[in-house]
Amino acid sequence: MSGRFEPLPGGGATVALDEVEISILRSLAVQLAELIGPGDQPAGAEDPLDALFAEGPSEAPSDPALARLFPDAYGAPDQELDADAEKEARAASAEFRRYTENDLRARKRDDALAMVRDLDSLAAGSTGSAAKDQAVLELAPQKSRQWLGALNDLRLAIGTRLEVTDDDDGGELLGLPDSDPRKPMVMAYFWLGGLQETLIETLMA
Repeated sequence: MSGRFEPLPGGGATVALDEVEISILRSLAVQLAELIGPGDQPAGAEDPLDALFAEGPSEAPSDPALARLFPDAYGAPDQELDADAEKEARAASAEFRRYTENDLRARKRDDALAMVRDLDSLAAGSTGSAAKDQAVLELAPQKSRQWLGALNDLRLAIGTRLEVTDDDDGGELLGLPDSDPRKPMVMAYFWLGGLQETLIETLMA
């Protein structure tokens, strides 16, 4: 796989993707949007004002991947706190989550769906019929930031499934045999990492 963004004159980024890469990225982005979901919504909240002022959940998600995407705001998981400090951190995290998670969830879902729409548009406009033929995706600065958010969320979710931690880059997973069922996910994880890294470089150029 390729996986290198290049800067566009005047801002934004471009990358060439073949049909297989487009299909993989689209599938991952759809799965991410489904994983994130709509979150907790007030019953019968069809009025936009109800959704605007609705309170979100106060507890972290039970799914480890979602908990990685929506971590507690206070108190690191490996941080040792006394009972009072831990209680304070839990209360502060619950309060913060209640008023921010719905918006954060909507933004992450929008980023993933923006990726899907861009890939659909790219596939529809491509004239190539073989996987080796590449289509060129061009992203305006705002779209580049949405893609960066979606790529980061995909890597966090996949890394959680692979049990990659903050102290471990998962490099040893590259040594897995091709027969290991995790191998495709491992390759996707590192490919997404390359995309993410080069997209950051274009935004900082």
